[in-house]
Amino acid sequence: MTTSLAFQGGTLVLKGVPQDQAVHPAFQWIKARWRCEAYHYPALTDWLHAQAIRDSVPRWQTLQLKLQDQRQPHDYQLAALDAWENANQLGSIVLPTGAGKTFVAIHAIQRVKRSTVIIAPTIDLLHQWYARLTNAFGIEIGVYYGSEKIVQPITVTTYHSAGDLIADYGNQFKLMIYDEVHHLPAPSWGETALMSPAPCRLGLTATYPEPHEQTAGRWSLDHLIGPIVYEKRLDELVGEQLADYRTERIRVNLTASERQQYDVDYAIYATFFRSRQLPRTHGAGWWRELMRLSAFDEEARCALLARQRVQRLLAGAEGKFATLDQLLHEHVHERVLIFTESNEIVYRISNRYLIPALTHETKAAERKEILESFQRGRYQAIVTSKVLNEGIDVPEAKVAIVLGGSAGAREYIQRLGRVLRKVGNQQAVLYEIIVRKTVDEGRAQRRRPKADQGDHSRSKLYVDR
Repeated sequence: MTTSLAFQGGTLVLKGVPQDQAVHPAFQWIKARWRCEAYHYPALTDWLHAQAIRDSVPRWQTLQLKLQDQRQPHDYQLAALDAWENANQLGSIVLPTGAGKTFVAIHAIQRVKRSTVIIAPTIDLLHQWYARLTNAFGIEIGVYYGSEKIVQPITVTTYHSAGDLIADYGNQFKLMIYDEVHHLPAPSWGETALMSPAPCRLGLTATYPEPHEQTAGRWSLDHLIGPIVYEKRLDELVGEQLADYRTERIRVNLTASERQQYDVDYAIYATFFRSRQLPRTHGAGWWRELMRLSAFDEEARCALLARQRVQRLLAGAEGKFATLDQLLHEHVHERVLIFTESNEIVYRISNRYLIPALTHETKAAERKEILESFQRGRYQAIVTSKVLNEGIDVPEAKVAIVLGGSAGAREYIQRLGRVLRKVGNQQAVLYEIIVRKTVDEGRAQRRRPKADQGDHSRSKLYVDR
């Protein structure tokens, strides 16, 4: 019987090889066949040839691509592409938001000239990729998500839909591109990389995950797609490819009644986590243990509710709204993005100032209309929670206002990136409004990227008010 290797539902299957025959160590005998995860494919090609086993896995096509976009890559973009190619077309490129990661990916596809799948975190970004790829190559681009499942030699999907696409069509793509690759370590999403035989893999992000974000049941990006092959910091591009910017932290006070409420609730909350030593026993994610305990421990439940009241109070503090009012008047002729963690506060701001709100509840058509009207200048401001953190292009915005919140350094960088796309010589500004002598201050310090701390150069002025 002719022996062969085939792709089947995210695995590789040896056909015509009996159980008692020695095989490559990647394989296991499962359901009367030698099988392994498809990502082992590149390591098997020499062994297949030596064993005279027919390789029927690859179904990717050679593409005759001609770039319609005549813009030339910047030197750092060419350096990133060269580094990726020198690493056998495996690994991640880390560039600041607004530095042209999509443009780099388009040139990577042009260099590989083989069937490609792009995995994006949201449907909005899927549509954005679809538009950019269609304009770049002038060919039909596939989309695979929800009820729309059109597979082409270049196809865009989402992290949620990638598993189904790769299970059925994984061997049709030689190149995998993971946009916002810091999402990939999540247990269910990382499996999509294991299911693909693609020998070429590219990760793109502005905020590469920390080592602790790739352990404890989460996947390692080195294992799934390769290491970081090129990285450029924000301060290396500001003034040239990105807009000059300044960041200002504005401190406000609680009112007397707000302070009284804060002190009572914070005492309940802090007494519990300190007495149980949760930060020491559970590290940075100790609050997850608090949530777990709250399901059956009455004291933990009281502490969790107190924590929620603290967050609600800080999100809607009167001083923050007063400062927001001043800033909106100060920048009345500029495009402004307002960020807050709470949808409740998003809608309060939207109603108070009669500006559009974007949350996860906003329908696709309405979101499209709001963003397009904002870019045309019909709307001067938008308030949002987290839906603009990643990827969506808002090049006309040059002012961002962050009303504190629990977001971390990654979200801080992403939000700053929303106003850093270069438009002439305009300077961008990010305001961060926090409450004095509260947990807001500690969160703000942790949120501020290391590269931003202590740097008072021309292009990165950090001001406390």
